Amino acid sequence: MHRLVRSVVRALLALALFVPVLAGAAEQNQNIAERYPQAKSFFPQATRFGALEGEPRAAPVFRDDRLIGYLFLTADLVRIPAYSGEPINTLVGFDLQGRITGIAIVEHQEPILAVGISEQRLHAFADQYRGKSVFDRVTVGAARPGYVAVDTISGATITVMVLNQTIMSAARRVAASRGLTPGGPPPSAVPPAPKPEPVMKTAPIQTTPDEPLWVAVWQARVFEIVVLVIGLGTLMGILLFQDALARHPNFLVVVRRAFLAYTVIFIGWYALAQLSIVQVLTFAHAAMSGFRWETFLIDPMLFLLWSFVAMTLLLWGRGVYCGWLCPFGALQELINQGAQKLKLKQHEFSDVVHERLLGVKVLVLVALFGLSLQSMGEAVRYAEIEPFKTAITLRFDRAWPFVLYAGGLLLVSAFNRKFFCKYLCPLGAALMFPGRFRIFDWLRRRKECGRPCQTCANQCEVRAIRPTGEINANECHYCLDCQVTYYNDRKCMPLIERREKRERRRSPVPSVPAEGSGAPAGGQS
Repeated sequence: MHRLVRSVVRALLALALFVPVLAGAAEQNQNIAERYPQAKSFFPQATRFGALEGEPRAAPVFRDDRLIGYLFLTADLVRIPAYSGEPINTLVGFDLQGRITGIAIVEHQEPILAVGISEQRLHAFADQYRGKSVFDRVTVGAARPGYVAVDTISGATITVMVLNQTIMSAARRVAASRGLTPGGPPPSAVPPAPKPEPVMKTAPIQTTPDEPLWVAVWQARVFEIVVLVIGLGTLMGILLFQDALARHPNFLVVVRRAFLAYTVIFIGWYALAQLSIVQVLTFAHAAMSGFRWETFLIDPMLFLLWSFVAMTLLLWGRGVYCGWLCPFGALQELINQGAQKLKLKQHEFSDVVHERLLGVKVLVLVALFGLSLQSMGEAVRYAEIEPFKTAITLRFDRAWPFVLYAGGLLLVSAFNRKFFCKYLCPLGAALMFPGRFRIFDWLRRRKECGRPCQTCANQCEVRAIRPTGEINANECHYCLDCQVTYYNDRKCMPLIERREKRERRRSPVPSVPAEGSGAPAGGQS
């Protein structure tokens, strides 16, 4: 019996080892057009498609017995991590003159391509490559000297930049390996007979090496980088000199509103630099599976913002980003300020309900992180609880359910200040944890705060001040309203008492005439 069991186990192990070999052989011999029907649209005149073969792997395409081009998958040649940390696998075809006949994305983990970009926009982007040479230097977006420009996809600039470099780098490798050269004659119409283990006796062909993708991106976005650095420097100045600004509340109001407008218009709608919980999940997975700086350097705006946020988390906590640099948060704040100008009544939950709701964003964060461990694609879909992509990245150019959701949250924020930020935002919840290790506590308090004075607690519209007087740094958005009250001797109870004492000391005591002094009574002479 034991011998029979051992024999069966050995047979199963042998089969398990042999099945991948058979599968690989079947794939090797499979017609590429059977696996990817898009290939037929790249070569409508083709009568026969070969299998992926050779080094680097590519499939020959024939019209009758005449070779007319090649097909290949970029993942077989170039694996540049995209926004999700994974490469984008693309089917590419080109003819014997090196002209690209078509591209099609066949596999990806990109959040913006999974949710938010229509098939029509993807097809429009892909069609731009038809007719371009594999030896062209192609850039996405603004034209550059020596480059051929293609239009980007709004809201997916980084993704298409990675896609572009992946396509062009892989195409040049395949073309060079098959004997195609810029401006040279096409190779023979009949492919050469395969040779066993060809040995390279001469130096390999040199196509110009591509510069690192992040370098090209940073060079192309110099204007945005400069404006962002100026904005971050200004915010640093506001934070360092917050006490002086709090003593001049009217000026602080102007500064704050101007910066919030800058955050919405430039950081959000222009530079598309809205941070998201998806980036936190991507960073966490990269840290666990193999960290690469190139993954995060490909978007200079996000890289600079995250670097600044990391620094301010340690110095001031979560509030600096949530209160000053989040475009959706800034949009909510400006809407609420406008609503208060219009005298719209504000609605708040009771203390008990408010405290319970504060935990919802943490539960959302935990659920998304758990989903990401199983499937990053599923986590990205459920991360749509953040309305950032709809309201900021895509500027409301999206299907109506997404627009209705984002618009509804903005409408609620008119009556309840920053409702989404307080109760639902998983990014805010993620920033709370490192924010607990902040080094400084620059928000000033007095011994009378909360004992008995409740002025700041009653005025804090994000309700980040406890009844005992302490500021809850996990919920504070660093708006500095409490600091304005701290220095205001018309609002701060201890300062009011001190001011009144000073005024009483300075006021002259009215003199009372002595009895029997002979002063006329009743004002009569």
